[in-house]
Amino acid sequence: MLFAITLHEVAHGWAASRLGDNTAKRLGRLSLNPLRHIDPVGTLLVPGLLLAFGGFIFGWAKPVPVDWGRLRRPRRDMALVAVAGPGANLVMGLGWAILLRLATELPESLGYVALPLGLMGKAGVTINSVLMVLNLLPIPPLDGSRVVSTLLPLRAAIQYGRLEPYGFWILLILIYTDMLGRIMVGPLLLVQHLIYTVVGLAGGA
Repeated sequence: MLFAITLHEVAHGWAASRLGDNTAKRLGRLSLNPLRHIDPVGTLLVPGLLLAFGGFIFGWAKPVPVDWGRLRRPRRDMALVAVAGPGANLVMGLGWAILLRLATELPESLGYVALPLGLMGKAGVTINSVLMVLNLLPIPPLDGSRVVSTLLPLRAAIQYGRLEPYGFWILLILIYTDMLGRIMVGPLLLVQHLIYTVVGLAGGA
């Protein structure tokens, strides 16, 4: 989980630096050290409470700072910076799926190695798939909302952006009513099927 969240945030900062804004790099946020990205509430408290009560688990890290005004083409580049995070989760999901594939091909005599590797690979695919799909939802300030904003006319994008202070509460309502799981299940199954198919595990794990 920490690795998935860390690389997600680093990908945002790396994309921004490639597109003209070095704010994250200057502040040391292009680090693979999870401690630089942990949000006490979003990374520890909220997931811990949700886990304790058996609900849908989600969380967040400290957002990587991006100065949109420094980007060379702010509206277009905002979308590219946004999709970099979920894109990193997709790549990590593929990496974990490759590990799972390797675990399935180990001989039975190495079952004591194959089992933990397989469980770890499956967990990695699941975690990164959830983070990818969740962040692509068009709810401000999730990454999907940044992409939607670039596709809207400027005036509509400004109005849409005003939903951002309420995004967290919208998510909580969706979780409480079990709507978030219903919204995500289809895209989540599709992403996982794609990942497993690419690495030759069409039937999943």
